[in-house]
Amino acid sequence: MEKKILFGKYETGKQLGKGTFAKVFHATNLATGKNVAIKVIKKEIVKSQEMMEQIKREISVMRLVHHPNIVELKEVMATKTKIFIVMEYVKGGELFAKVAKGRLIEDVARKYFQQLISAVEFCHSCGVSHRDLKPENLLLDENENLKVTDFGLSALPEQLLNDGLLYTQCGTPAYIAPEIIRNKGYNGGKVDIWSCGVILYVLLTGCLPFQDANLVNLYRKIFKAEYRFPPWLSTEAKRLISRILVPNPQKRISITGIMKDPWFRKGFKMSNGISSIDHEHDTFSMLDKFGRDEYLKHGGMIKSPSSPALLNAFELISSMSAGANLSSLFENKKKTESIFTSRCSATIIMAKIQLLANKLNFKVVRVNGSTLRLQGPSNGRKARLLVTIEVFKVAPEVAVVKFSKISGDSQEYTKFFEEEVRPNLKDIVLTWHVEEVLSGCDKEECKIPMKCASSKDLSQSKLEEIDITANLSSSV
Repeated sequence: MEKKILFGKYETGKQLGKGTFAKVFHATNLATGKNVAIKVIKKEIVKSQEMMEQIKREISVMRLVHHPNIVELKEVMATKTKIFIVMEYVKGGELFAKVAKGRLIEDVARKYFQQLISAVEFCHSCGVSHRDLKPENLLLDENENLKVTDFGLSALPEQLLNDGLLYTQCGTPAYIAPEIIRNKGYNGGKVDIWSCGVILYVLLTGCLPFQDANLVNLYRKIFKAEYRFPPWLSTEAKRLISRILVPNPQKRISITGIMKDPWFRKGFKMSNGISSIDHEHDTFSMLDKFGRDEYLKHGGMIKSPSSPALLNAFELISSMSAGANLSSLFENKKKTESIFTSRCSATIIMAKIQLLANKLNFKVVRVNGSTLRLQGPSNGRKARLLVTIEVFKVAPEVAVVKFSKISGDSQEYTKFFEEEVRPNLKDIVLTWHVEEVLSGCDKEECKIPMKCASSKDLSQSKLEEIDITANLSSSV
């Protein structure tokens, strides 16, 4: 990409990542020579009040915490058509990329877990719960230090109801705590602790503790904390994980308890953070007036009054991790899941899929009222193809449909999907969202979902594609 000067302050370079709602570019601060990552979002995305409130909530989180193990947001800028989020450039990539190659040795896993708990403990001390912790949301800097990112699903104290509990369902299925699934209210801090336990298990084993192709079965395993330890895991590590992955949140170990655990404390050094709640209202007023008075008054940019006391919190705007150059990961990806949204009812969607399956001589099994399982014909390369289709109603007028390849030839699945599914279902599809898996292990049970968006993730975001310009300077 041709380099451009943005606001006379940043020289932009190559594109680092692209999500549904944003693009992330590498840039250099002309005054300091330091690298940053700039996320570009079209203004249209925040036109609805719901999305503006989401951004305000995320900025509230950014205002509250500044910690060595949390990605820092430098400043927010805007033109009449775009929002520019300037963030710390974290060039080490995702922690997930390391785990995908295989399990980590205990000392390395312990270091990352210590840094994760340090960041989470600080967030909780500020009244912030993340609610979507997973390896894909953990980045590594050039010194192999962990950085928590993507606070798009985070919760603040004002979101608590009178009973002090949260009621919004969010998170990624394999990492989600049982109390969220029950939908009877939950403590955001306890939910984060559960997710940290799943992450620790993944770091030490290279596999997820709770896995099942069927979402209902997966949730059953989570409810029962039904998982096994591999033989190589130390007794101390097993004991800590067992104290974290407790279905009853009241009996689950606390952050303080984790930090007192002998396995955790080995070589532990506490990182300090800074909390700031000043100037919050001023920034919100600016955001409400993008492109009008403040655009002119501030010379086209909205600066953070307390920068650098901010952090990245825009997962729902873009699924790409800020500052992470993911291009090196793309070569090893295998498409195994695809998601589309539809305005049709679940009955119509499932009937349409069943007609297609009959046409292709696939055996159809209705698992439940919202799940179908398709088995390939009795002979040929499609014979071993097993596909699960799940339908989730995320809003009165929007359903999310997920196709998952359970077994069979990947090339045959791709052919089946591109040549049969897409053309035959186009009249009921609103938008396609392709999901991918990166795995360093060929065993099916060892594959860890990458950027796995559940129906709860999707229900939080605007379910439509928005074209983001590739030219950063076009509106400056």
